[in-house]
Amino acid sequence: MSSLRALASHRAARGLEDDAAVLWFGGESLVLTHDTLVDGVHILEGQDPADIAWKLVAVNLSDLAAKGAEPVGVLISHMLGMDDHRFVAGLDEILNAFDVPLLGGDTVRAEGRRVWGCTAIGRAMHTPVPSRSGATRGDVVYLGGRIGMALLGYEAMRDDTDGDDRAYRRPVPQLELGQALAPHVSAMMDVSDGLLLDASRIAAASKVTLALDQARIALLAPEGRLDDAMRWGDDYVLLCTGPAGLESDYAVTAIGEVRDQSADPVLLDGVPPSGSLGYTH
Repeated sequence: MSSLRALASHRAARGLEDDAAVLWFGGESLVLTHDTLVDGVHILEGQDPADIAWKLVAVNLSDLAAKGAEPVGVLISHMLGMDDHRFVAGLDEILNAFDVPLLGGDTVRAEGRRVWGCTAIGRAMHTPVPSRSGATRGDVVYLGGRIGMALLGYEAMRDDTDGDDRAYRRPVPQLELGQALAPHVSAMMDVSDGLLLDASRIAAASKVTLALDQARIALLAPEGRLDDAMRWGDDYVLLCTGPAGLESDYAVTAIGEVRDQSADPVLLDGVPPSGSLGYTH
């Protein structure tokens, strides 16, 4: 990754340390992001292609939400296979659900594990566009929804039980919340790889420490699964820092505070969390 960062010298790339690129163009800020799904890695093998199409677009729209951006359109890369009509059906569903036009892309046929890609283009609704790097000492840490629901959904699908699997199959990007929060936050990103890991990314970019309160986080996690929920990821809820009181006006929950930088980017009840912080490739 360090070699890629050396190539990404344009200021729009933000050093490859943010959810998206931000390009000033024609008097406004365009937000561009690209994510890839790999069969058997980001989705279960044999999963309904309609759900794959939904998730492919949703995770990219979630990156736009973290920038407080309004979607302009998407480009899709689709690896052909069985049940391509189901992929098209799911794509139609999510594009209509969020009023996002399909602008183009590519289709390919190849052997081996299937891969899908999506580039999403958005228009920033507030400048400066939120980044990961603005958190400062004294800010409150907020979470925009529940964590661990995708984990439960994954387990339900994997084990073929009757549990609610919607959060894993069809995540919902928090576009409206991101646009509402953008003028007020100091830093913001979406939780895709686990709360603890993504909190550490804000901490590293902002050169601070995020001190989190487990009791508050537990209110947003499945009972008895707090530790797993903080590390598993795939939740696509917004994590942000900002002034006290945001929970009075927006659908966020205060879960901690920003402190001066220490040896540990994240603290749980004052103690560094043990083990892996989240999902990494």
